[in-house]
Amino acid sequence: MRNKKNKHLGIEIDPELHYKLHYLAKYEGRSANGEILYLIRQAIREFEKREGNIEVPNDQGKDA
Repeated sequence: MRNKKNKHLGIEIDPELHYKLHYLAKYEGRSANGEILYLIRQAIREFEKREGNIEVPNDQGKDA
């Protein structure tokens, strides 16, 4: 069941990139959504490793 506190993100993607995303996700044993979340988290980890932690305002955190 969807967590109503989670944010929804809609994006447009060209057919070739869409196919490749699904191919990669299947190879890694994830859904396309799971693969996107994995890649976003990986990018944030790498950014924070270089630049320091991103502070999340209280009204944007897990309880919002």
